[in-house]
Amino acid sequence: MKPSHLILTVLFAVAGLQAGAQDFSKYDKGLYLNKKDTLAYRILFPENFNPQQKYPVVFFLHGSGERGNDNQKQLVHGGKLFLNKDLRKKFPAIVLFPQCPEKDFWSNVQFSEDKTGKDRFNFQKGGKPTKAMHALLGMIKNILDKPYADRNQVYIGGLSMGGMGTFEVLRREPKMFAAAISICGGDNIANVNRYKKVPLWIFHGGKDDVVSPELSKEIADQMKIIGKEVKYTLYADDNHNSWDSAFAEPQLLPWLFSHKKK
Repeated sequence: MKPSHLILTVLFAVAGLQAGAQDFSKYDKGLYLNKKDTLAYRILFPENFNPQQKYPVVFFLHGSGERGNDNQKQLVHGGKLFLNKDLRKKFPAIVLFPQCPEKDFWSNVQFSEDKTGKDRFNFQKGGKPTKAMHALLGMIKNILDKPYADRNQVYIGGLSMGGMGTFEVLRREPKMFAAAISICGGDNIANVNRYKKVPLWIFHGGKDDVVSPELSKEIADQMKIIGKEVKYTLYADDNHNSWDSAFAEPQLLPWLFSHKKK
């Protein structure tokens, strides 16, 4: 995505940093290293964590405005949700926020411009993963190899670039996840058959002028056409920051954790 078209996303990220500085120290810092793959991440363990028990695992992918190497910005949107005391008690889980490097992208989507100069997202049906995606897939498998990871309750979600990345992870590893959420993302509808068995909750803002809401609607419609479980929530008055409304949904985490792999 071109820098000129990332202004709104970056502004939201800056606003989040300035207006809602959070104590994210409960998220431990981690670094996945394997040959040429390197990926920084933050990880939140359940309160009173017992390594002899098994816990659900949640991976959350940030948007383009939170890319970097500080291993901090990726927590701006969503990090607070998983620190909620009541939710931590009700849904003890291991939560990970990986950080995509500055010049990389989760999805291997290609970009072009329409007649108005706005980005067109050309989602791929295949192709090699980006460097960040390759590292992410390795990190996910590494975490799930831990004895305390419940492989029947593995979830993924993301917003904007991370919403696109969520769909790509699902098409690359469709049997790995019990459920997923995508906020203001998108994908090629030809990929839906790859992850049609994964319950999805898709969110978008009706006034989003960064990533068109039609991209989410197309995926939701295709899921319905093939008769698979999908929830689609359109916030008519939201712009690109529909994640604020999504995170405020009281049923978001109950819905997510209600699913287990069959």
